[in-house]
Amino acid sequence: MSFPVRVLYIAGSGRSGSTVLARALGGAPGFFDAGELWQIWDRGLLRNELCGCGEPFLSCPFWSAVGREAFGGWEGVDAERMASFKPLLRRVRYLPHYAALAGAGVRTPAVGRLLAGLGPALERLYGAVREVSGAGVVVDSSKRFAYAAVLGTLPSVEVYAVHLLRDSRAVAHSWSRSKARPEAGGSPMPRLGPAKASRMWSVQNLLQLLLPLSGARAFARLRYEDFVRDPAPRLRELLQKLGLEAEPGFIRGRRLPPPRGHTVSGNPARFESGAVELRPDEAWRERMPGPDRALVTALTAPLLAGYGYPLGVGRRKGPS
Repeated sequence: MSFPVRVLYIAGSGRSGSTVLARALGGAPGFFDAGELWQIWDRGLLRNELCGCGEPFLSCPFWSAVGREAFGGWEGVDAERMASFKPLLRRVRYLPHYAALAGAGVRTPAVGRLLAGLGPALERLYGAVREVSGAGVVVDSSKRFAYAAVLGTLPSVEVYAVHLLRDSRAVAHSWSRSKARPEAGGSPMPRLGPAKASRMWSVQNLLQLLLPLSGARAFARLRYEDFVRDPAPRLRELLQKLGLEAEPGFIRGRRLPPPRGHTVSGNPARFESGAVELRPDEAWRERMPGPDRALVTALTAPLLAGYGYPLGVGRRKGPS
């Protein structure tokens, strides 16, 4: 590869709006929204779940072309072996390993095995996504700090990281709701109680403090609430901070254009085919049970306050 693949990596906690932000960024000229690429081995190759275009992954023309470009066809990669590394990326007990990798460049044996086995395949994958899409920037909404730390070690990948934040109470409320996964035959998405959602939110957002040390070329932070209230100026500021050249003038007001459609995994909203009007989702203020809201606030208070969120709960504001 003659020059590194530029990857705009969206990091943060689940249910923080990464699918919507990735869709907005993917609509910019020269940007391509690939979805959550850390899920490609199991959800794409092994389970053959639906691509964002609506086709089964292995039947999607775009991802078939990526497989040919990267591996001479998807049969040329050991998908089961690649997917076997997923527990090393998702389990909480391995997070100190990635913190050591990002903060001090220390490769523990577990991380060393992962990088040796998965790293070369990832370099070929991201290079192929760039070539087939023709984009200068690949947008990856995988969110996990561990995966960002891995990408930061790859010689042929340049990571531009954005830490996407959302109010912990909105996130916990979202985790409590039942949602179906169209890409998996309508099977339900996992649900979490307020205590577990609070822990996940705190751990994931605390770890993002190490993102600037993880090999990222540039780093920026964005609050989801600020983005949906004023998307075009916020995207412009974000890209300027990251040093990426793009003018998100395709957004008019709060209206996102139809998506381009080839995403791996993510929120079911990625299957929406038409334009979308961005609006602040603050349903938690009215619908979240008081005891749950109080528990989440108490458990996440230090980070909430540190990121500028009020600890009190005001009345829900209507769209402005």
